[in-house]
Amino acid sequence: MITRKLESTLRNRILQTPIVALLGSRQVGKTTLAQRINIDKPTHYLDLERPSDIAKLADPELYLTKFSNHFVILDEIQRLPNLFPVLRSLVDERRRAGEKAVQFLILGSASPELLQQSSETLAGRISYLELHPLNLIELGNEAKVMEQHWFRGGYPDSYLAPDDTASIQWCEDFVTSYVERYLPQLGITATPLLLRRFCSMLTHQQGTTLNLSKIAGSLGIDGKTARHYLDLLEGLYLVRSVPAWSRNAGKRLVKSPKVYWRDTGLLHTIAGLQNLEQVLGHPICGHSWEGYCLEQILTRLPKTHDFSHYRTHAGAEVDLVVETPTGEIHAIEIKRTLSPKLSSGFIESMKTLQATRGYFLTPEGKSFPLSETVTAISLPEFLTSFPYT
Repeated sequence: MITRKLESTLRNRILQTPIVALLGSRQVGKTTLAQRINIDKPTHYLDLERPSDIAKLADPELYLTKFSNHFVILDEIQRLPNLFPVLRSLVDERRRAGEKAVQFLILGSASPELLQQSSETLAGRISYLELHPLNLIELGNEAKVMEQHWFRGGYPDSYLAPDDTASIQWCEDFVTSYVERYLPQLGITATPLLLRRFCSMLTHQQGTTLNLSKIAGSLGIDGKTARHYLDLLEGLYLVRSVPAWSRNAGKRLVKSPKVYWRDTGLLHTIAGLQNLEQVLGHPICGHSWEGYCLEQILTRLPKTHDFSHYRTHAGAEVDLVVETPTGEIHAIEIKRTLSPKLSSGFIESMKTLQATRGYFLTPEGKSFPLSETVTAISLPEFLTSFPYT
């Protein structure tokens, strides 16, 4: 069993808040983590994708009242959003009686934005946490571990598969289940073939500034529909958009976001890459590595930190700009090389950004200075030394 970094935070949050929402992509390990939590109460678990459990909630207030002294876990909560007003009522009733509020842990595969009813009816009673795929810090920082993690991605069943073939098959089944079953459940009427082509075209935009009109034109759909598909994939924790840095810098800046598949195992499978050697020889390699490093960083970044990318029309760019609450700005360049070279474009960009520090991320090796303010540093060392607080 791989210990998840979020486990202690989740336990503490459950003890402090009557309702905790643990959100994240399907198959990321939410149920496994939830069932490991022990808070000295009997636990009652309901899977809302199971017809028998849904039938028990025909009268949810009557049923859940019987478990007022339990720790209740409701899995796949997005399948039954009409439960939110009932949960609010049960929590408030216990509070008015001067008793400790009943504790609910709700698990969902959709973001709070897709679960709007929860934010509207449970305000002040609910706390959100996101569980990500396995992070490199949770696995160890050996080079072999990192290579396997990069190629297979961080979904537990994919990463822990007996071989690459089994890992690819798991990712293929995962994507198929989304385009054939899960996305249609959310109201998308497009054919699985079109959705699969949309996903495939996003792989070719990995790490590049987003051009939705080009994708829409290639698929024969309008831009609004393409935006809706992308928003859903973001809301389901599959795709990440990194906004463009925007200040009055007196320069012509690229304003489009960059788009990434959050899990590189899914990216490689959709791109048809069968092993790490094929990835290393494919044009997607650099953007795949960039997305991998970026996701390892951003999944550990506190909500108080802002992040963006920076690029001018002249070509000067910074892959990731992190701004802390104290006003510090960190410029991070990601390249899959062991011989980093400081470019004039990066130096110019740091001046425009007024960056406090610059980092040049490499796959491995000891850190060393490239200048007074820029350090070349391996990804594993960066993840353990960067000031995340």
